[in-house]
Order: sequence, then C-alpha cells, then structure tokens
Amino acid sequence: MLRWAKLSCPSLDNRLENAHNPIMPLNSLPDQLFELLAEPFTAERLFDGLHDTVYFIKNAEGQYVVVNETLVQRCGLKQKSQLIGRTSEQILRAPFGANFTAQDKAVLQSGKALEAQLELHLYASRDVGWCLTNKYPLRGRDGNSVGVVGISRDLGRPNKSSDDYQSVAKAVAFAERNRDKRTSVTDMAEVANLSRFQLDRRMRIAFGLNTGQWLVKQRIDFACEHLETTDMPIVDIAHEAGYADQSAFTRQFRRATGMSPSHYRKAKQDNEL
Repeated sequence: MLRWAKLSCPSLDNRLENAHNPIMPLNSLPDQLFELLAEPFTAERLFDGLHDTVYFIKNAEGQYVVVNETLVQRCGLKQKSQLIGRTSEQILRAPFGANFTAQDKAVLQSGKALEAQLELHLYASRDVGWCLTNKYPLRGRDGNSVGVVGISRDLGRPNKSSDDYQSVAKAVAFAERNRDKRTSVTDMAEVANLSRFQLDRRMRIAFGLNTGQWLVKQRIDFACEHLETTDMPIVDIAHEAGYADQSAFTRQFRRATGMSPSHYRKAKQDNEL
C-alpha cells in the first residue's frame, strides 16, 4: 500500500488567518476536507476526464506515482499500473524520456517551478503536438523536495471566426509574412493597433499562448517542416525562421523539442519519429 507523506503548505495558515467569509470561514472547515484536498487521487480522478491534459506526480527518484488516463494513452499503454513505479526514461524513447527526467531533476534540485514551458511532444502514436507544461516541487515538512507534480496541456486550434482571433489576425499574418525579419511583439502590437498588454490578452484567448510564445511556436513549426522536407543548411533555416544566428536557434529548438536541429532531421530521415 502506498503511504503518502503529508506535504507542508506554507500559505495555508495565511489563507486561514486572512479569511473573512462570514458564511463559511476557512478555519471552520473540517480537517477531513483538507486531507481529501491533499490526497493526490482526488486530483487524479478529476484529470482522468480531461483528454487534452496530462497529469502526473513523481517521487524524488523520478518514478511515476500518480498518473491520469491521458498520460497512459499518450505513452501507448493500456493500464496505469504499466506506468507506476517507472521513470520517463523507461517509458519514452530517447531523447524524450531522458529530457523529461533532467527537467524533473532541475525542479527538484532548484526548488523552483517550471511554468508555461512551451514544448513539442511526440507520442507513441507518432502524433506531434504542442503543449504548455507546468511542474512544481512537492516539499515535505522539513522543506526538502520529495517529488514533482505536473501537467501538460495541449494547445487547441484557434477559432478563426471569433472576435478575438479577428482582432489579431492582421498581426498574425504580418508575422508569418515577415518571419525572416525577426518580427517582435512590439511590431505585432503596432500592426494590430493594440498595446502589448491588449495583444497578449487576445492572443491568449485566441491561441492559448502569449505573443512571445506564439512567435516561438510558429518559428519552430517552420524549422521542423524545413528540416524534415528540405536539404537546406541548418544555418539558413535558422535565418529564415527569424533567428539572428544558429546558436540562438539551436538553444530554442532544443528547449522546445528536446533535441538539436541536426538530431531532429536525422531522426526524421531514419523514421525514428
């Protein structure tokens, strides 16, 4: 039987002290309710119903402890038990498993959350999809990291008939036409006749990304297509995608896909992806 260590929640006491709800003060809620909220399987059951979101908890060794059904399916498996107790490296083919493990270790060792990380995920079905990933360290009462909890949410396709999309459509088209000119967020805001804040808000509604993240996504999409379908030198792809130099392109490409541009091209040529 799994035994769950109680995790400290430093902000909980503050929330209780500062609650001013005359109908139901937080400090009147039963301890059992807070225990249920802290129980990882409570969240697991909720996330099982979200088919566009992967949810997991890993221990300090990087082994899956809690997973949702979506993660099981994305890994090409049938049962949660096939994931529990195993690491990303044991489940996912290289280099993805190793990259996710390294990401987990960085969160555990630094104690800092990874938030809104834009990533290109490649699944067992060979489908490719963009996700926004968040990972948070779980701390025991002694303050030491005892695990990682995370989600990865799929990016859906925008509704091009919506008012929010139409308000940024001109800026989006401008950025796509001028990709090689290193279009900036400020450039797009000027084309849309919006402030940067207004543009960001509408881009989030239309695409699920802020403007900077959207620019990264469309540059990496362009690069992936040309790495796969052309023999264009990588340095030329970098410039065409809007990067000042190949090293900047390689860093961002690796951050998004988990591999270098040359590795991605070879993997595609060898039918490994």
